[in-house]
Amino acid sequence: MGTGIVLVGLIAVVGFIICSMVKDKKAGKSLHCGQDCSHCGGHCHGK
Repeated sequence: MGTGIVLVGLIAVVGFIICSMVKDKKAGKSLHCGQDCSHCGGHCHGK
C-alpha cells in the first residue's frame, strides 16, 4: 500500500513539472536561452 502512495505522489510531481515546462515554453521562456527567448536572436528551440 505504501509503495502505491509513493508512486502516485511521484507521478503527480512529474506531471506538475511537465505542465510547468509546457506552460513556460508557451510563454516564450526556455532553459536553452536563459529563461527568455526574446534575447536569443531567434535561435531558440521552437522559434
